[in-house]
Amino acid sequence: MPNILDIRRRIRSVINTRQITKAMKMVSAAKLRRAQDRALSARPYAQMLTNVLRSLVTRAEIYDPETGEPKHPLLAQRPENNILLIVVTGDKGLAGAFNANITKAAMRFLDSKAGKNIDIEAVGRKGRDFLRRRYPAAKVQTRSLAELAESIEGAVEKPERAGRIQITGEHIGILGKVEFAQASALAENVIQRYCREEIDSVYVVFNEFKSVIAQRLIVEQILPIEQIGEQTVRLAEELTEEEKKRAKEAAVSAGVGMRGTEGTPEAASQFGTAQVDYIYEQTPEDLFRALLPKYVSIQVFRALLESVAAEHAARMTAMDAATNNATDMIDSLTLAMNRARQAKITKEIIEIVSGAAAM
Repeated sequence: MPNILDIRRRIRSVINTRQITKAMKMVSAAKLRRAQDRALSARPYAQMLTNVLRSLVTRAEIYDPETGEPKHPLLAQRPENNILLIVVTGDKGLAGAFNANITKAAMRFLDSKAGKNIDIEAVGRKGRDFLRRRYPAAKVQTRSLAELAESIEGAVEKPERAGRIQITGEHIGILGKVEFAQASALAENVIQRYCREEIDSVYVVFNEFKSVIAQRLIVEQILPIEQIGEQTVRLAEELTEEEKKRAKEAAVSAGVGMRGTEGTPEAASQFGTAQVDYIYEQTPEDLFRALLPKYVSIQVFRALLESVAAEHAARMTAMDAATNNATDMIDSLTLAMNRARQAKITKEIIEIVSGAAAM
């Protein structure tokens, strides 16, 4: 039977651990509320931009009437030989299976695209570390001024690939406070590569967050744009009922509401639906050409915001489970300590009685 002193030390250690996990749970709950507020505050702009583009589609010729080809390069669809995958994970651990599920979904997607060239943009330290152990980084091409001048004219050959699957970008530390400028810079790089026909399609794998109990892991296609305002989901994995139950219990105990990040503002939902002819200061074609890249940036920004909210929700749930497990362990150790103490007392009584009887 273990020593009573050892059991007491272990109980104190578990109590300290429970205090840490409980504090981390409350911190994640506070961060989740702020992440929900940020996601909600971005909805009106995104919805209005989507409706403006939908309105412009009905008033502008986005396809060539003779050839049927799209006039904007972001609408052009090509055979899918070169793919770009954006993997959005977290920078920190202690979030249950949050990061592992995303990397597993990314691996399933890579397996489904066997035989094709795939570039990976890793957002988040956990995903970057996982992918770096399996795939090489793209070779950095050094160019002279003359070569750079030739590249503008399109005369320089593409750099040699490090492998069929290679990591072309790492974005660490941007999820602590997601800014639209960061998402816009990532989207601008993706758009330029797509317009230069270096890649034929762009996918992003992330944890879509609607509410604490309404989350799903998805692989969404953002380029080429098939239909404005509609998600093109290639893979999706919903939460199980048990996971939803645990998330709800953690949210209730932490005082986090069940509100979601969806909701269409009334002004945005009505724009473009009225039977009136809007007057644009520029031609509808020019406005559509200028706003479509911003639509792609908003899609990337939304993925980052929702991934951050989902990470905090996963960490809050994981820390709530750890706190409950610590409480159960304390009860079990306390019972074991009481039994050991009772056995010691009983043994001492037996020794006293035996000694008295021997005399």
